[in-house]
Amino acid sequence: MFSALRSSRRSFGCLRRSWSTFKGYQQANVVVLPNHLADDFEGFCHCNPAPLPLLYRSQPGETSCDPLAKNADIRSDVSEYCVYEDGRLVKAVSSLQSYSSQSRTASEQHGPPADMVTFYLGCSFGFEGKLQEAGIPVRNVEQGRNVSMYRTAVGCVPLGVFSCPLVVTMRPVPVGLLGPAVEATHLNPLAHGAPVHVGEPALLGIKDLSTPHYGDPVELQPGDVPVFWACGVTAIEAILSSKPSLAFSHSPGCMFLTDVPDSPPPSSSVSPDPELSPLCFQVSHNPLLYSLVSRAAVGKIRQLERIITDDPGQRGIRALFVQDELLHACLALSHSSSVAITTGFPTHYMHSPPDETDGPPGAIAMATMLLSLGKQVTLLTDSRAVDMNRALVDEAVRKGVLKAAIPLVTFEDRGPDSALHFLCHHGDPSKPRFDHLVAIERSGRAQDGNYYNMRGVNIKHLVDPIDDLFIAAQTIPGITTTGVSNWGGYALACGLYLLHTCLSHQRYLRKGLGPEPLVSNQQLQDWRSNLPSVQKEELFLATLQRFGIRSGKSGNLAMEVDGLTFHPTHSDMISRLLEVTLGSSEQNPADC
Repeated sequence: MFSALRSSRRSFGCLRRSWSTFKGYQQANVVVLPNHLADDFEGFCHCNPAPLPLLYRSQPGETSCDPLAKNADIRSDVSEYCVYEDGRLVKAVSSLQSYSSQSRTASEQHGPPADMVTFYLGCSFGFEGKLQEAGIPVRNVEQGRNVSMYRTAVGCVPLGVFSCPLVVTMRPVPVGLLGPAVEATHLNPLAHGAPVHVGEPALLGIKDLSTPHYGDPVELQPGDVPVFWACGVTAIEAILSSKPSLAFSHSPGCMFLTDVPDSPPPSSSVSPDPELSPLCFQVSHNPLLYSLVSRAAVGKIRQLERIITDDPGQRGIRALFVQDELLHACLALSHSSSVAITTGFPTHYMHSPPDETDGPPGAIAMATMLLSLGKQVTLLTDSRAVDMNRALVDEAVRKGVLKAAIPLVTFEDRGPDSALHFLCHHGDPSKPRFDHLVAIERSGRAQDGNYYNMRGVNIKHLVDPIDDLFIAAQTIPGITTTGVSNWGGYALACGLYLLHTCLSHQRYLRKGLGPEPLVSNQQLQDWRSNLPSVQKEELFLATLQRFGIRSGKSGNLAMEVDGLTFHPTHSDMISRLLEVTLGSSEQNPADC
């Protein structure tokens, strides 16, 4: 049956709606390159598996591909081919027969079949059927159009002469169906797998969805979110950038049809672990951004959240609990590049220093994990406490509690635009200095403009108006904020570790680019060493005590926080967080 379809394939024209025509079978992008570039291109595919899932590499001059399709002939089994000379698209043809059968001209002397190698790459048309089976509308099919394809500002991992931008397809998905769309495509890695971006196109460097670089514009319907998958047309960009003397590809949207089902029968392989299936969560509204993380990692972060809502001091903190706040904060921090952290509550206004021990340990624990993950970290402090906090940071670095020194800055209210100019270069909202602000145990301004400690004493003279920055950040695109407890700082550090050892999340952060393993042993060891630990937190609390910083509730100059002694209360809390974080990752750090 399929050999008959293949022999008459050109009667269908360019297979732009090929899913509806050949539902149930994998389709392939095709690239034909000179043999001397073949090894580098195969390596390029392995370095960029999401856009370039390699289905088959031919032998030099091989025109068939029996593992994918019996009786195939790559010279005629695609309805339209592109011909490239020296990295330029010179024409489109309906057959490559003439390049192998005729007497070759100088420009064709490397033509197939003698010394050319054909690469067959997975195609996203292979999952459109699965989307519809899940009840997800496929807008490009509905609108009778080829899928939209865009060149991004994201560079693929280069190898040899191959270096090019990632190309993505865009399919609008109703916001309530994002989860099913992610799950359906995750199960088909040979058709590019799960999305590599969900949300604002500009975050990929795409300026206008109405003008795709390849394919046709596809219109979003009310309630749709643009969802982007890696695309095999990335291979065409690789041809254009590497400039081989002669090369061929399929014309975008005109695919090679295989005999391989788009989903193997259940008996042919082990069922996928549902705990590793990615879930989709919104990270920010402005710009619109969603993220992916495995079900297993989500479960662990929710365990961390439950642990830090324990209330041994009966302070009523459980009433403040909101499901998944920790998860959303971890995701926002994971997507950030520059984080400002502020802490310090001058509870003891009659002492010098007036600060309490609640806050700085969690802030330093989070800061060192962020540094380990390659983020820029800034400590934002009250002007009265600059010297003390600089000494604390230096001591934390010396004792191995903090990975590296971090800059300290202060904020002063000098007028209505002070916060904007502090947060953004030259006061330009499109150029933020930070993309995330974190407050750990900070006093906020009351309705009367003053700041109060828990006993109702006005401490405004000891507090800089740092909360103005959090208010201003709400109107600046690209800056998210988090308010968290001291224990929340520990949990954020652990949650970030879980996200960065989660294959689904790492793949999403890297847009499906990068050779496996995504996490090296050296990286893993560094991240583990920068998790909070009982020993490190005890050292830092002892440092705070030596600097005269007191427990908040009791006022004791002792090894306690909020009147609770480090042993056993705080040490047990840290141990429980680490048990959840490292439990299964000790066996396989990627299986989370």
